[in-house]
Amino acid sequence: MASKVEEFGLFIDGTWSSPSPAKRFETINPATREPIGSFVAGSPDDVRRAVAAAATAFPAWKAVPAPKRGDLLLEAARRLKERKAEVGRIVTREMGKVISEGLGDVQEAIDFIEYMAGEGRRLVGETVPSELRSKFCLTVRQPKGVVACITPWNFPTAIPNWKIAAALISGNTVVFKPASNTARCAVEVVRIYEEAGLPAGVLNLVTGSGGVVGNALVSDPRVRTVSFTGGVDTGREVYVRGAQSLKMVHLELGGKNPVILMEDADLGLALDGVLFGAFGTAGQRCTATSRLIVHRDVYDDFLGRLTERLDRFPVGDPLDPRTGMGPVASADQEKKILDYIAIGKKEARLRYGGSKLTGGAYDRGFFIAPTIFETTHGTRISKEEIFGPVLSVIRVGDYDEAVRVANDVDYGLSSSIYTRDVNRAFRAMEDLEAGITYVNAPTIGAEVQLPFGGVKNTGNGGREAGSVAIDEFTEIKTVFVDFSSKLQKAQIEDGPGE
Repeated sequence: MASKVEEFGLFIDGTWSSPSPAKRFETINPATREPIGSFVAGSPDDVRRAVAAAATAFPAWKAVPAPKRGDLLLEAARRLKERKAEVGRIVTREMGKVISEGLGDVQEAIDFIEYMAGEGRRLVGETVPSELRSKFCLTVRQPKGVVACITPWNFPTAIPNWKIAAALISGNTVVFKPASNTARCAVEVVRIYEEAGLPAGVLNLVTGSGGVVGNALVSDPRVRTVSFTGGVDTGREVYVRGAQSLKMVHLELGGKNPVILMEDADLGLALDGVLFGAFGTAGQRCTATSRLIVHRDVYDDFLGRLTERLDRFPVGDPLDPRTGMGPVASADQEKKILDYIAIGKKEARLRYGGSKLTGGAYDRGFFIAPTIFETTHGTRISKEEIFGPVLSVIRVGDYDEAVRVANDVDYGLSSSIYTRDVNRAFRAMEDLEAGITYVNAPTIGAEVQLPFGGVKNTGNGGREAGSVAIDEFTEIKTVFVDFSSKLQKAQIEDGPGE
């Protein structure tokens, strides 16, 4: 007899509960299709209750000194560190990334929570001189109020904590809506803060669909900021809906990230980087290497090395430490990627892979072979985000052509160049249209102490991580202190009789 699937509720005002009656949905292990857990499909009423709890909790949480808020974040990080192995395994079972990356997902969450805890001692403003005597000018940061954090499935502990930790240290209260297919990971994220002693109502969790829970959150006038990571089309809808009530909407969207491989590159180093960048997380990172732009002088040599390495690249059980790539995250993901592979077969030359993996354990999950297409710039697979283990390889004649190809897409998140020429490396830092540029490293591997985000359709200008992570969650207040004991008029000259 099959074991009963564990059920989880909503977390509102410090209490786990399951509204009755409530519709439920399950998440599954993409490697085996076994159920992971059962979750409440939240309703607009659930969202209203969560927002009300956050609004009620806001004044008291705002009044907590920021260093004390930092102490609580440090306690959350400590508890997550103690449970890293357990939570990392949950990430791998529910999302499908290999266990080393599942653990890395959790480590990134730990690192960022600790980093944000330090912001409790900063929350930096500025002081500037006044144009008048006996007058002091400064700025301070204040929290916005209730914020909505809407997160994707590909980094189910790291990205939620990018948003939640930054929002909390700034003094905001949060309603968190995770991706439905990684709801179990979201439960662990919330439990960490609950166990660390976060006051009731400061962090609330409502699971459910974007069309119901997400729309209700974005439309609620009490929510002053929405932080969203996901697809471009959904991001546009969130942006427009939020604009109707003039709230701040931060969008972190897609990418079509290039690696430029010049003729003087260290090909061995580049080979390791391209393999990891293109096929790590089964290509399901917004920073994944989806285009390889190769100088003609090393094109054949490098592509031969790459396909040879893929012959020894193990795809399978993501909990096995020897596995290089696990399944894609869901049946929907599998279908979308296979549809793009079918398009690629019509418009480009298939060099490697190009199919769903079948037989044995593969039949139980959503496994796709690492896939390489040789293509020309301008094909759909070379310009549209696929979000899977599909790499488009494009031959170019020189650096200038490589940069033109790299920039001629709708996205601008991450980019990379492999070269031994320091002058060319510095040119690339300036020339590439992207929020992130790597030199002699793949397009993935961001660190929490630096800003993360992009240009063009990758987002709407904000950045996550780094010290600027608090920008989307704080208001800047300008303060003037006049201690002259008389009326002073800025920009106005003294007139007759004054």
